[in-house]
Amino acid sequence: MVSLPPSVRIRGRFAPSPTGILHLGNLRTALASWLSVRARGGEWILRMEDVDTTRSRRELGEAQIRDLVALGMESDGPVLWQSERGDCYREALDSLDRKGLLYPCDCSRKDLALLAGAPHEGDGLRPYPGRCRAKAAREGRAMRFLLPPGRVLWQDLLLGSQSDEPEHLTGDPLLFRRDGCYAYHLAVVVDDGEQGVTEVVRGADLRAVTATQIRLQEALGLRRPDYAHLGLVTSSDGSRLGKRDGGLGLAALAERGISPGELLGWLGWSLGCLEAPEPCLATDLVHAFAWDRVPHGPIAIPSSWE
Repeated sequence: MVSLPPSVRIRGRFAPSPTGILHLGNLRTALASWLSVRARGGEWILRMEDVDTTRSRRELGEAQIRDLVALGMESDGPVLWQSERGDCYREALDSLDRKGLLYPCDCSRKDLALLAGAPHEGDGLRPYPGRCRAKAAREGRAMRFLLPPGRVLWQDLLLGSQSDEPEHLTGDPLLFRRDGCYAYHLAVVVDDGEQGVTEVVRGADLRAVTATQIRLQEALGLRRPDYAHLGLVTSSDGSRLGKRDGGLGLAALAERGISPGELLGWLGWSLGCLEAPEPCLATDLVHAFAWDRVPHGPIAIPSSWE
């Protein structure tokens, strides 16, 4: 178990999946997370969500770390790689199984058109319809969490009071995949709990899974962190960015003459820290960061950057 030192009250994290470069949306999320904890004297840690070993690449994760360091954001401690933590996830699964909160699932992706990784890596969130929940034959290598019914109330640092019924958003989440990989929901909840994470900043595309993850935290006896869900960064025409687009990473922007200082200035302005974009360091933005200054909704990049 990774324990939180008694003297540390605030610990944020940034947890990208190493399946591509970090684009502007990822970098904006990382900066918001970093500023939020730095403004209150907290710790900021980096985690690589490479639990899906079929798609993740170590060299991409190393490149992501270098990009963050180049912008002044360095982890306050060793970087955690989920691919090295299978024993921890198995222990959590066994705990849920002992409580009667798991059931086998033999549904294929073709059956449900449902990806088992993080929902933002698929083509949309679909609730699991419960096909295997009531089966008499308890078969299937994959395992799902028996999601308790009812509404979940939670507070978003940016969006305010939130209320969701997770059974209508995700349904029973997959925790262990038929190919032998642990799934996103289990890994992220276990790691946030064991690393003592008190604050999770991520994109608005993950807001819909928050209530499901809160239910899983409750089942495992883990502390609920605070959440903040940022509006997404889009292309100038409003279309969504993706890590595999390849055109809006730190190196590509540098080739177009956009320095790290200019990038940080635009990111800081987009988070309400500056009245206008101007070159700066990440540390220059700390004193001006506050969640009530961060705009809601998506934000488009300058067309000159594309």
